[in-house]
Amino acid sequence: MTSDAVEAPIASRYGAVLADLDGVVYAGPSAIPGATEALEKLGGIGVALAYITNNASRSSADVAAHLRELGAPATAEQVFGSALAGAELLATRVPKGATVLVTGSAILAQHVADQGLVPVTSADPTPDAVIQGFEPTLGWKDLAEAAFAVAGGALWVATNTDMSIPQARGIAPGNGSLVAAVSAATGQSPLVAGKPEAQLFKTAAEHLGVETALVVGDRLDTDILGGNRAGMATALVLTGVDTAANALAAVTDERPTYLFADLGQLHRPYPEVLRQDGTFTCGEAYAKVEDGVVIMGGGRENLDAWRAGCAAWWAACPQQDAATLPKLEFADESSR
Repeated sequence: MTSDAVEAPIASRYGAVLADLDGVVYAGPSAIPGATEALEKLGGIGVALAYITNNASRSSADVAAHLRELGAPATAEQVFGSALAGAELLATRVPKGATVLVTGSAILAQHVADQGLVPVTSADPTPDAVIQGFEPTLGWKDLAEAAFAVAGGALWVATNTDMSIPQARGIAPGNGSLVAAVSAATGQSPLVAGKPEAQLFKTAAEHLGVETALVVGDRLDTDILGGNRAGMATALVLTGVDTAANALAAVTDERPTYLFADLGQLHRPYPEVLRQDGTFTCGEAYAKVEDGVVIMGGGRENLDAWRAGCAAWWAACPQQDAATLPKLEFADESSR
């Protein structure tokens, strides 16, 4: 998580910012304070902006309209959902004119047709492929058709494998739960286009025509993992699900390049993390690892202390296959 000390804003190092939505731009019905202003300023420094979502049932136009209502700059062309990524992934695996059983929304079917493929609604005769995305009206018969086609040898693509989705009344089954039903029936596993796989991020970067992009998200297991898999820089923003402690404890593949308190960090220089004799410093904060304990100085609420702590622990434990938070000691507290 080290970086060169420069006066330019961190966003200016990249051709584009690829931003997650929930927990990054908004929380519930409202925009996160300062988020829309930070996104609006990207155009002024020549940095492209795209929004990345696993949602495969809402159109890009609908998502963009919602973002504009919240005050964020957004057009349909800036919104990249897993339906588009899934259709584009499918088009790389089957020829033009191939038949595709669409188990999902009308939007997903349109993306499939836009790729020169032929959407169908039945597994008889067996289609060349199946693409499965979330749609709240899907029922047993739809999943059965998908299972028949997959068992018959059709190529199978899932837009995403989110096991749950938040609803006003609580947590409901997501596309991953429906995909799991077809997988249980067939013993097969699909290719996946959405987060945490790389395809969705690559799709966005290719459409924007940029070579470098910064992925900003609030979840390590989807946004950060997916961005890392795509070979992009990643920033965990602490306005949503995961915390600085989660980042420190993360498995190697889910470790972010940067830690942001909020999207305002896009327009500030990123503090350099320096190492000397086993001690990592960031601003006025520092961290070191002694006997498996991460000792941090600078205060528990000081993000620079966590930046230094992550650098120290990751250097001491470069390969971590299970999320494990080491014992922490805050020097400022222990000296009281």
